[in-house]
Amino acid sequence: SLNIIFPEVYLNEENKQERIAKIKATMKDYLNSSVFAQEKKQFIYLERTTAYNRTRKGLMVAIDLETYEWKPFSKALIRATEATIIDRIPPRMEIRRGANLEMPHIMLLINDKDNDLIEKVGNLVKTKTPVYDGKLMLNSGSITGWGVCEDTEINTVLEALNKIAENNIQSDGSTFLFAVGDGNHSLATAKECYNADKENNSKYAMVEVVNIHDYSLEFEPIYRVVFGVNPKELLNDFVATLGGEYEGTDAQKFTCVFGNETREISVKGTGKLAVATLQTYLDDYLKKNTDAKIDYIHGKDVVHSLSKAKNTIGFIFEGMQKSELFPAIKQDGSLPRKTFSMGHAADKRFYIEARFNK
Repeated sequence: SLNIIFPEVYLNEENKQERIAKIKATMKDYLNSSVFAQEKKQFIYLERTTAYNRTRKGLMVAIDLETYEWKPFSKALIRATEATIIDRIPPRMEIRRGANLEMPHIMLLINDKDNDLIEKVGNLVKTKTPVYDGKLMLNSGSITGWGVCEDTEINTVLEALNKIAENNIQSDGSTFLFAVGDGNHSLATAKECYNADKENNSKYAMVEVVNIHDYSLEFEPIYRVVFGVNPKELLNDFVATLGGEYEGTDAQKFTCVFGNETREISVKGTGKLAVATLQTYLDDYLKKNTDAKIDYIHGKDVVHSLSKAKNTIGFIFEGMQKSELFPAIKQDGSLPRKTFSMGHAADKRFYIEARFNK
C-alpha cells in the first residue's frame, strides 16, 4: 500500500513529481500482476478489531461525487465536517489525476440511531466466507471483510439508506445523510478532479461508512497550545473580545494553563462548540501576532507539560460529543480544523482496499 499512496508528510518535498510518477507506474505494475484480487462490483462489510479491545464496523462503498460538497453551509447529502484548506487541494489533484487506482482513507459518518444499515448488513453477510482476513502491523489489531453483493444484501442497504435519509431531513427540506469524519481533503480532491474534467475523471470515490453511534467510535478532543506569547495578556484579550466573563447557562468554559498557574474562565460563545469559539479568536490573533505559533495537542497531561514553558499558554475545554456533530455542522457550516480525533492513531483506517479508478 505504501508504494501507491502519497503520505502527506512528503507533499512539500522537491522530488514530488518523481514520487508521483513512481506511484502511478507502480499502480500499473500491480494491476498487471497478482497483487490484487479480481475486481468485483460489490460493497465490503468490515469489522476492525483494534488494540483497545473494540470492534468497529464499517461499509466500503463508492459515493457519487455530485452528492458531496465541501463548501460550508452546503445542502448536499454528503457534507464536510471541517473547513477545507483550499491550498491543500491542487497538490493532491496532481496525485489523483490519471491514476489507475484510488486507495483513500476517507471515512463518512452516518446518523443511524436504530442501527439499520451497517449492523443489519453485517448480520446477513457474516454467514459467508470473508473475502479477506488478517492481522495489522504495529499493534493495530486485525481486520476482516465480507462481500456484499447478493440481491437481499443490496436491498437491505437501499432500504436502510432510505429510512435514514427520511430521519435526517433538515428544517430547510435538505437531507443531511453523511458527514465526512476523516479524509476531507482527499474527498475534496476527488470532487475537484471530477469537476475539472468530467470526461476523463471518475465521478465516484471510495469511502468507508461508519455509524456515528457505533460504541467503538470515540471522539477525542484536540486541545490548543500557543507559543511565543504573553499568556496573561492573551488570556485577558480573549475574555475581553468575547465581552467579558459570562456565567449564563450556555457559558463555554476553558481551563487555561501557563507556567505553574491555572485559570478557569467562562465566556459567551460565538459558535456552537467551545473549540469553535476559541479557534475563531486564535485565527484572528495569529494573523496580528505573527511571532506566535499554535499546536494541536491530544491529552490534558501533554498540554500541562508544554504550557510550563515560558511564553506559552494551553487551553483545555470540553470535547465535542458525538451527538453534537450533525447539529454543529448545520449551525456553523463546518467545524474548525482539528476539532476532534476519532480515537487513537492505531485506530485509524488502514490502506487495505483499492478501487479501479475508471
